[in-house]
Amino acid sequence: MKLQKATQYGLYAVLELARDPSCQLSAIDIADKYGISSNHLAKVLRDLGRAGLVDSVRGAGGGYRFASNAKRVTLMDVINIFEDLGGEGSGASEASDDTDIGRALLKVCNEIDEITQATFGSITLGTLLKIM
Repeated sequence: MKLQKATQYGLYAVLELARDPSCQLSAIDIADKYGISSNHLAKVLRDLGRAGLVDSVRGAGGGYRFASNAKRVTLMDVINIFEDLGGEGSGASEASDDTDIGRALLKVCNEIDEITQATFGSITLGTLLKIM
């Protein structure tokens, strides 16, 4: 499973903010740390805010802070904000998928995606922060 840039940025931001929920950081602070676009990150943070994972503080000295429970929010919860993972066969169909080898390889790829999603769903932000 390849994650979109917005998803990666969302994971960076939410983990950075969950690291110290009492701290508030600007989009520029987070963007500079990870070498990413602050404009793109601001859009990602807006989506995280709509999902209830972060709160924004306006005005001078404003920024974002983590607004959820790191022990309950999984990596998959964040990924689902940005990705449409769909079901089996959600990718583009190839002519080779109609062959026995193509079907077998597609089945293996679908199983790998399911395992990946289950793993992301079993790891909380808190767990990941502990092992860093």
